[in-house]
Amino acid sequence: MLSHVIPPPRGYTKVSNGLVRQSRLGSDAKILVMYVQGLPEDDRDKALSEHARALHFTGRRYQKAKTELVASGYLHEKRETVAGGRWRTVQVFSNFPLTDDQAARLRAGIPADGYELVSTAPAPSARFPTVGAPGGRVVGGLLPADEELGKNESHPPTEASGDERESLEEASGESADEPSDEPSDEPPEGPSDESSEEPPAGPEVAVAERVLLSLRHEQRQLHLGVREAHTLTGLAAEWLRRGVTAGDLRRALCSGLPVEGVRSAAGFLAHRLREKLPAAPESAPAPQPPPPPPALIACAGPGEEHMFRPHVPWATTCGPCHREEQRAFWADAQARADAAPEPPPWRERFAAVAADGAVSDTDAEVGAPGRSAP
Repeated sequence: MLSHVIPPPRGYTKVSNGLVRQSRLGSDAKILVMYVQGLPEDDRDKALSEHARALHFTGRRYQKAKTELVASGYLHEKRETVAGGRWRTVQVFSNFPLTDDQAARLRAGIPADGYELVSTAPAPSARFPTVGAPGGRVVGGLLPADEELGKNESHPPTEASGDERESLEEASGESADEPSDEPSDEPPEGPSDESSEEPPAGPEVAVAERVLLSLRHEQRQLHLGVREAHTLTGLAAEWLRRGVTAGDLRRALCSGLPVEGVRSAAGFLAHRLREKLPAAPESAPAPQPPPPPPALIACAGPGEEHMFRPHVPWATTCGPCHREEQRAFWADAQARADAAPEPPPWRERFAAVAADGAVSDTDAEVGAPGRSAP
């Protein structure tokens, strides 16, 4: 086969041979990777389906390409919850295969170095011309487990010499004798000593710490480290003790941020927690003492004399005696009902009533005035 290749001078995308020669990827999947890789950074923050729609990959064609990318490690998806109880799907797209652990670290904003090396070839030397084969591409980085994310600009101080140490001591002594009277307009960068005290233990402390660490999901300017959140836990827990819910506390801290941005998240939150602390709830009135028990009275029932406390003012007998009286009353009523003669059937009663009515009518006719017997 004869080939004639002219390298373009500009407007091209570098693609690794591993991607081009990947046998598990179809042409649509490879084109999709190269298309996203060649986009500017501002245009990459879209769902993969939108990029595929720009290439007219829709329906089954897009689903097939997406399945191949997921199976090969070029695409990782994870569903997670956001504010308001909604769900979203976070996609991690790479032009190099990633493991699930590496994708999770990249999703969390942590470099993913140190997991696997594609090639163990020696790195090129600093000589010119370069000697040695090019090294393999490494993805991300690995941080110690106990180190907090973020920029670390602290440097260990160097030891000063004897002369420098003496000059520093003299300068510090002079500055201690002559305090500066110039007021400082800079607000405190961190929480004051009041909030740096160890927060008391309690259920509100754990809830307050979770709320403070979750503020980064609402506002990226309010990203707190673990130590900073632990320092502010006492102030936030006081809000919860005063009847504020965790959701209201989160909204109070995230709403109304300065237009120019927040310089120090810890200092800003400490100031807001102190200044916007709600009033303590009014103390509930003391409960009324229970009424005293009723006085003991003598039971009017039979038997030996005994005392009881009446549950109603008109009670004269205790519970057992009252139940015995009721039992005797109903037994007597039942005996009287059993001794009474059985009433006649309804036909006889109807006939008796009819006969009484006829007799009364006859007596009325005989006793009427102006009439004589026949």
